[in-house]
Amino acid sequence: MNFVCVLILSGAAFAGLTGCAVTSTLVGDDMKLPAEWKNAGNFPVASPDRDLSRWWAHFNDPTLNHLIAGVLEDNPDVQTAVSRVRESRANRAVQRAALFPSLDGGVSGNARRSRTDSAGTTSSDAYSARLDASWEVDIFGGNRSAVEAATASLGAASEELNSVHASLAAEVAATYTSLRANEAKLAVLKQNITSREETAQLAAWRLKAGEADSLEATQSQSSLESARAGLPALEQAIGQGKNDLALLAGQTPGTLDTWLARSHGVPIPPSSLAVGIPADVLRQRPDVRAAGYQVLAAAASTRATEATQYPSLNLSGALGIDTLSSSRLFDPESAAASIAANIASPIFNAGRIKANIEATRAREEQAVLNYRKAVLTALSDTENALIACRRSAERLTTLEKATQLAREADEIARQRYEAGEIDFLDVLDSQRTLLSLEDSLLSTRTDRTTAYIRLYQALGGGWSSGS
Repeated sequence: MNFVCVLILSGAAFAGLTGCAVTSTLVGDDMKLPAEWKNAGNFPVASPDRDLSRWWAHFNDPTLNHLIAGVLEDNPDVQTAVSRVRESRANRAVQRAALFPSLDGGVSGNARRSRTDSAGTTSSDAYSARLDASWEVDIFGGNRSAVEAATASLGAASEELNSVHASLAAEVAATYTSLRANEAKLAVLKQNITSREETAQLAAWRLKAGEADSLEATQSQSSLESARAGLPALEQAIGQGKNDLALLAGQTPGTLDTWLARSHGVPIPPSSLAVGIPADVLRQRPDVRAAGYQVLAAAASTRATEATQYPSLNLSGALGIDTLSSSRLFDPESAAASIAANIASPIFNAGRIKANIEATRAREEQAVLNYRKAVLTALSDTENALIACRRSAERLTTLEKATQLAREADEIARQRYEAGEIDFLDVLDSQRTLLSLEDSLLSTRTDRTTAYIRLYQALGGGWSSGS
């Protein structure tokens, strides 16, 4: 693939960079963009102008909305990315300054006094003022290319800020979902412990009444303690999850505990989500856009480096005034002006210019390869998220049925045990089955919500031009 000839693009032309035609040129003929998603299933196709900038609002969780808003404002990574945008904007201003003449000026005065043997003192005064101007004529476009590279780098920095926003929103939502799932698992475990306490108490009464042996009582107590052993792990996960959210928000541990106490359960994803075509995703994803800007910056840097092998034209001028009297310092009659032109061309530099050009071309090739990787990553992320959404929904449907049946079986087993119709092993088995299924049910609900979060992220949601 010819990496050089296809990338002569200006920064202003990037609006169409991730369109089908130009994207196909950048990624090469050996990697065609698909017309539609392979695993979209029943997901409808959305219009290209759909708004995914605040996708988390579709989960209808006020606490989640509050958390993400705070993180996007106070997270250190966001502040660092904002600082990089300012740095890139300043660098572009530095490069733009090279397109204009420079002007320097100064005023100086010199007075000397010396003593003689008989005539007293002698004096010698001199004053001068000077303005110097210089300008490198950008004949071969080296300076203009440097400005284009700086402009593209500014675009990349802005898109990287958008990418930070998108990644953080998804990370906060996923961490929050995991926290709520652990809280729900803790509630289920406590409910199961209560049930086992009742069963252990019943076994103790049966032992006293001579209706059961000590093995049954021991088994019931062992089952109870086994359930209680799961409490510390869940409580640890909950505490660490709250600290993780505080860290993402740029806050000290415990700062968000008041807000997090307002639990709304595991966030429920929307009933339907429309997805666009692959080309729309490439236009929306900030990481792909940033990679495109980096291609533009690399191509412009190559052109700027290539210009160094050609002659340069420098114009310089000076306006000066020299006088022995300070009162005539700004007298036009004392002024003298000069202007000169200088053409310089590299003759021998031991291959330095050639090596620099080769290095910039290699960096340009790397930028194109990185762009191709970003495109492949975007396509893979979306397909994987679509698969996860479909399969987790299927698992959830099956587990909901199984869990409901397990609850009914556990209730029947306890009733029959109380009536002395079955032994304790049947009750123990039903309790274990129910707890396992309830845990799996909550995990699958978490997986489904997380899959939708990753799908929103893969589609490029989480940022807007005004963010």
